[in-house]
Formats: sequence, structure tokens, C-alpha cells
Amino acid sequence: MTDAAAAFLNVAHSLSGKRWQARPCEERQALALSQARGLPEIIGRVLAARGVTEEACDSFLSPRLKTLLPEPSRFRDMDVAAERIARAIRDGESVTVFGDYDVDGATSAAVLRRFFHAVGAELRVYVPDRVKEGYGPNAPALLRLKAEGVGLVVTVDCGVSAFAALEAAADVGLDVVVLDHHAAEPRLPPAVALVNPNRLDEDGAYRTLCAAGVTFITVVAVNRLLRQGGHYKDRPEPNLMEWLDLVALGTVCDVVPLTGLNRALVAQGLKVMARRGNPGLAALADVAGVKETPDAYHAGFVLGPRVNAGGRVGASDLGARLLSTDDPIEAMELAQKLELHNAERRAVEAAVLEDALERVAAEAGRETDLVFVAGEGWHPGVIGIVAARLKERYSRPACVVALEEQPDGTVIGKASGRSVRGVDLGAAVIAARQDGLLIGGGGHRMAAGFTVAGDKLDALRAFLASRVAEQMAAMPLVPTLELDGALSVGAATTALVNTLNTLGPYGTGNAEPRFAITDARVVRADVVGANHVRCILQGNDGGRLKAIAFRALDSDLGQALLTGKGTPFHLAGILRIDRWNGAEGVQLLIDDAAPARSA
Repeated sequence: MTDAAAAFLNVAHSLSGKRWQARPCEERQALALSQARGLPEIIGRVLAARGVTEEACDSFLSPRLKTLLPEPSRFRDMDVAAERIARAIRDGESVTVFGDYDVDGATSAAVLRRFFHAVGAELRVYVPDRVKEGYGPNAPALLRLKAEGVGLVVTVDCGVSAFAALEAAADVGLDVVVLDHHAAEPRLPPAVALVNPNRLDEDGAYRTLCAAGVTFITVVAVNRLLRQGGHYKDRPEPNLMEWLDLVALGTVCDVVPLTGLNRALVAQGLKVMARRGNPGLAALADVAGVKETPDAYHAGFVLGPRVNAGGRVGASDLGARLLSTDDPIEAMELAQKLELHNAERRAVEAAVLEDALERVAAEAGRETDLVFVAGEGWHPGVIGIVAARLKERYSRPACVVALEEQPDGTVIGKASGRSVRGVDLGAAVIAARQDGLLIGGGGHRMAAGFTVAGDKLDALRAFLASRVAEQMAAMPLVPTLELDGALSVGAATTALVNTLNTLGPYGTGNAEPRFAITDARVVRADVVGANHVRCILQGNDGGRLKAIAFRALDSDLGQALLTGKGTPFHLAGILRIDRWNGAEGVQLLIDDAAPARSA
């Protein structure tokens, strides 16, 4: 550990093996913010630790699209893309949106389809089968669409690395517009237009946009052209803001930083989501039992996984169909199907995760800075989630490869990877593809996907491990957990949590505040659900607090809580409002703990 600063509350090695440290904060700025706004000092610290200044505080607390939404024409190829899409609408061409099977892809496709319908045009949605076709545009699908009379294909959340597929489309005269956000190479595939804030000839100002954000800005550009061309003389112009609920869902679920424009898109989109104007989202919320006003947590951890479930273990286009339908009956039917698929996904995920953990344990002697596991029979639809679980468990980037024998006897692996802060996994995967180690692949800093031949698996593992090690070399040797401050049990009040909620939406780039609840004794603990540990905490000030540690039963943390009745702990976690039977209280979502007596 290179940082000589004292560990927060002297916790140098927690029950999860982490070193606790205070989130960096400019003390004078924190004090100025709290005094100027009449806020509790700890709220000032939270704001200052996120880089909020007195001048930027109003914009942070009330982000507005009016001031943050960029001029669409600033993006390379945007004018060409908008003109081609507008011409297809005016001329009544057959247009297909080619999407991805994750939430970002589904929301992007749904935004585009809703826009087309609102302006009196039809748009077909095509989402490839995850198992049979894999990720992104493929030549057979594009050629089939051309044969069926499609004149324009718009790819969303994919396409920037689909060289062979787009070359095949160009050869037969099929126009393709690419709307993507994944890492690009110096050479771009052939397309009428390729809009991507991560093109190397962009200035990088909007590189954190997800595909739903890129699609929404494109819709703004197309709508402007239609207005200028008189398209709305005989029909009402659509209110584009109505679809920000979809943009918010895609932005949160793609785990891009919730700062700047992304923060405004999500903040405004959650307000739209609360109005329940989208029948698909409303049905999904009802099926999932969401009764309160939705926030980023509901988008990312309740609604998102259900939209994803179709692409993971069911029909790939279910999510896009759900989010684009206006029929409440169809919406409920699709939501119920996704709920069933989500239950199936959880079971499949658990089985693959267990197998993956066993394989990681068996390879303890060849540990690297990269967790890399492969297995036959693993469902490719859950490997992304399993990679995320491994990343969380080992605090290292993780890649999970599902191997499958082909009819010709060769073995092909479809893989997904998740990264940690400070490691650009997407760039490493692109470099591996350029080095001839992959059949295909791409991604961004925090996530990547690729396809690899079985006989190149070991070489790929060594290549990625080397690239990751170079980036990990400058990182702390011990995993850390950043905390925004310490509170007694009695200080964790509904008033404090409600004030904290005004600083959202929370996510990557605007981390939800995490606090240490100090000197708390477990007065009751039991197991709920499959492997969650629920507790009642009591402090020296006499206060009580409900708490829960998710997926903790088999961990040192979970066992310590279950067996530590009466033992004083420092518990690190996130405070949430807990509503039950009309009453409102506070609950701590426990991330970590350390015995107070030895901390």
C-alpha cells in the first residue's frame, strides 16, 4: 500500500479484506457548501468529495437538459446520419433498427421505434439471437434484410467493430447508419454514417454517453430536419422528452458515469418514469412489485435485469418489444414473460457462478491481476453477470468464457468481461483482436465482449493478463473501500437520508454515499431469501437500525453478523429509506464490517 494515510477508523483489513479510507474531500469547500446552503456538515462533505463547487452546486442539484444537451451537429457524421434517416421517413422506405440484446440496446431501439411511430413511419426491430448469431450486425442477417426489401438499417449499441458484416452490406447496396458508443479503432467499417462519441476523431467531451443517449441526440437531429422540411404541417410534432424514461434506464444500466449530460438525462428521465406513461415500464414495475417512486436503484437493479432477461435466456427482442409497445395488455404479457425468464436467469447464473468459483479456486497457484475462467456448457446469456460477480468478489477485472463445440469439432468461446476502475478492458480486448487472437470483440473501459477460438484461449489469457497487469501496477496493492464519513446508529435518520436523496441520481461517477455506522451491536440476525443476512443494530446512543447484507451468507461478513450478537462492529454501507406498512424508517445496506474492538 503506497498511501501512508491512516486507514479510516483504523480499519486496515476488514472482514471483506479491504482497507477503509476516507473519500478525498476539500474540507474548506465542504464547510462553505454546508454553510451557504444551510445543509448538515456531512452533506457538505458528500458534495465536496464529488467535486461540487459553490458555483456548480445549483446545476448539480438541479441538472437541466436545456443547458447540458449538446448541439447534435457537433458529432462526426451526425448531419449525414440525420439526413439519411429523415429521407427514409419522408420517402416511406422500409427501415430496420438492428439492436443489441442488453438494456442499452433495447432502450435505444425502443426510442427509435417510438419516434418513427410518432412521425407516421414504421420501423422494424431486429435483435440477433444471442446464442445463434452473437453480438452485433452479422452478414447473413443484413443480407436477409436486404432481400426482404429493407433500404436502411440503423444499428444501435453495436456496429463500430462490425467490419465484415458492414462490408457485406455495402457490397449489396444496403445503407447502414451506425449509432454506437463502444471503443473505436482508427479504421472504421463502411457505413453511410457512423455516429459515436468514442471515435478517435471526436474530441472526447461526450465519450461517456451510452447508446441510448447517442440515439436520443440523433432523434433530436432528425426531428429538427423533419420540422424544417414541413413534416409537421399536418401532424403534431412529437414531444421527445416523453422518451427520457427509456434513455434514463439505458444510461443507468450501462453503468456509464452519471455526471454532466448523463446526470441530466437520468434526473429528468426518472421524473418521466414516475409518471408511468410507458406501458411496458409500468407493467414491468408492477410485476416486480415496485410501489415507490422509481430511482436509479430501481432502474439498475430491479427493472434493468428483467429487461435483460429476454436476451440472456429467452427471446432476444422481448425487451425492445416491451419498451416500445403502447398496448397495456401486450405490455403485461411481455412483462410476465420477462419475469419468468429472470427467475430462470437467476438459477442459471447461480449454477455457472458456482462452477466458475470452483475453477478460480483450483487455479490459485496461477493467480494474475485478471480473473479468467472458461467452461463448457455455460449459458452465454449469464456470463456477463458472472463476470461482474467475480469482479466484485476479487476486486480484479474478470473475463468469463462459455465454450461450445462446433459441428466441425472445433471449439469456440463466447466471452464477457467486467473491469474495475482504472483498467480499460475494452482497449485490451480491441488490442487482442488486432493481434489476431480473437474472432471478434470490443467494448469500453468497464465492460467488453469477445469471441475466441478454443486453441487460442491460453494465448489470449496471457495477452489480456499482461495488458491488465500494466494498468494495475499503479493501483493500491490492497483493495480499498471509500467512505464519506462516520455516523452513530442514532444519527442515521430519515431526515438525513431524504436530504442525501436530493443529491442523486447516484451511480458511476456520482457514487451513492457510503458511511461507517460506528460501534453498533448486532441484537438480532437471521437469514432471509436465499443467502441474505438481515440484522437489527443498536448503538451506544440507544438508537436502533435495520440492516441487511445481500448475498453474504457464505462469506466471512455474513457469518460474523450471524454469530456476533453483542459484538461491537463498525459497519460500512449505504443508507436507504425503508417503507413498510405505511411506516417510513431507515435501513443500512451493509457492504463491509470490522470488529470495533480491534479496528
